[in-house]
Amino acid sequence: MQSESGPRAPRVLVRPTASWFAAGFGIGLGLTLAYLAVQTVLRISGVLTLLLLALFVAISLEPVVAWLARRRMGRGWAVTAVILASLAFLAGFLALVIPPVSTEISALVEAVPKWLEQLHDHHSTLGRLEDRYHLVSKARRQLGSGLGTTLVGGLLGAGHLVISAVAGTGLVVVLTVYFMVGMEQLKRFCYRFVPRSRRDGVIALTEETLVRVGRYMLGNAATSAVAGLATFAWCAVLDVPYPAALGVLVALLDMVPVVGSTIGGVIVSLVALAVSFPVALGTAGFYTAFRLAEDYLIMPKAMRFAVDVHPLVTVVAVVIGGALLGIVGALIAIPVAVAINIVLEETVFPRIDSG
Repeated sequence: MQSESGPRAPRVLVRPTASWFAAGFGIGLGLTLAYLAVQTVLRISGVLTLLLLALFVAISLEPVVAWLARRRMGRGWAVTAVILASLAFLAGFLALVIPPVSTEISALVEAVPKWLEQLHDHHSTLGRLEDRYHLVSKARRQLGSGLGTTLVGGLLGAGHLVISAVAGTGLVVVLTVYFMVGMEQLKRFCYRFVPRSRRDGVIALTEETLVRVGRYMLGNAATSAVAGLATFAWCAVLDVPYPAALGVLVALLDMVPVVGSTIGGVIVSLVALAVSFPVALGTAGFYTAFRLAEDYLIMPKAMRFAVDVHPLVTVVAVVIGGALLGIVGALIAIPVAVAINIVLEETVFPRIDSG
């Protein structure tokens, strides 16, 4: 029986099998591609870290390059001057470090035959230890039981680590040069991904961020130079060995925030043990006092042109950066925090306050 409104329309059966298959295939393909992307990033994480480090160094040196370029030198010659100055600094550091290291290695090599002679001398200290503990025979048994293979493997691993470090340093230097030369072209290329309506604001914010990060790194370099000079003066006065090399080493370590100066102080205190224990103890006290002075007197004055960063933010940023990328992460943690702070202050917070 038909209703008064007319005949009922025939029911159309929808067969969603094809749609479900396409959706499932798309989801599976997307998950597969995401997994492959994550695995690829993990495999090249070392190269990406070096790339990030090179970009960070180039950004840190950009204020110097820009200042030289404004002096009618041209960007190419400015980059060349900065590179030559960096190479001169590296050569000076190696000239300070290599002679004492080679001297200590030569002394160690010359002392080994004397130690072996003393092992067979029953009247010497080493000879009496050998008679009591039989060190030579125990060492031979350990070498024959697989310790030798482990030792050789460790030496090969150390050699591989040295080669990797040298290759990584060379790659960072080359990439830094390319970034420094093509910084303007790189920025223009990245700005093209921003819609034209917002491009001017993004350019202004980016330039301000780069300038302040560069100023922060110059201030960090200034405080590191003060730490190196203080170390040199302290070691020279107390006759601690290799004062110039230790001063440069502390200056380089002080570039790493929070932990760098502490590690440098521990190293210098251990070297000071070669003089006497009181000198080593006094050196540890000196670095404790210098660390307090650096945190509350030197650093605020050196950073008066950069963005102020709260000490809590500094510690948290360094801890997170170190956990993610190691030393490189700790080195770039505070500049990244500075950049995030600028973005929040210039864009996010004003938009929230006006809403």
